[in-house]
Amino acid sequence: MKRWSGARLGTGSVLSAWAGLFWFLLVTGRTSLYLSTRTAWLIPVGAVLLSAAAVGRLASARVVAPERLSTRETWVMGLIAVPVVLLVALPPATLGAYSVNRRASFAGTGIGASARIVSGPLDFVDVGAAQSFDAANQQLQARAGEQIVLEGIVTTDASLGPGEFLLTRYIVTCCVADATVAQVRVVDAPSGSIAKDEWVRVTGSVYPLGREVLVAADTIEQIPVPDDPYLTP
Repeated sequence: MKRWSGARLGTGSVLSAWAGLFWFLLVTGRTSLYLSTRTAWLIPVGAVLLSAAAVGRLASARVVAPERLSTRETWVMGLIAVPVVLLVALPPATLGAYSVNRRASFAGTGIGASARIVSGPLDFVDVGAAQSFDAANQQLQARAGEQIVLEGIVTTDASLGPGEFLLTRYIVTCCVADATVAQVRVVDAPSGSIAKDEWVRVTGSVYPLGREVLVAADTIEQIPVPDDPYLTP
């Protein structure tokens, strides 16, 4: 007579939980909160593969000689399922001003910037490339005074003067764990109108000064958090 195997039921349940998480991220559109556009394909592929593995494991859970879960195995499976509970239960959040000083600068790592050509409409990845590589910096220098539109998080620093703030954007190559930051110093901002950690769109003229990039603001407007808060180099 076949009976239910505790070990197979436990494994199938954990696989089902992770498959459900991947489907949840896919359906709710939260993939961009954790993965870059380069690696976003892992979510749908993972959802399908984990679902298939869970179905196969649960379908074979009735056996002649059931395996029992040891206490250690039960704890291990529980710990593997903890991230699923946390990601589903906690509200979605993006990296903000608090994390800036805890992340490497894009200029310090140069991840993905070596092949970047500063051409077309200027963006934050162009800024990061210019702060990382001499060739990209020269290309940006040649375009000093051009209009640029940047969206990012308002951050502050003790060295800033009146009407100045740092505009920060996180650049993610693989996943949020490897996020680095690119920053520009915004000048000519209306005093007291910008709050720390706000998302704003700055339109102005760009002026590279060595590795630092300044933007003389023409307009600054508050915006909601973008659907894709992180950039990919």
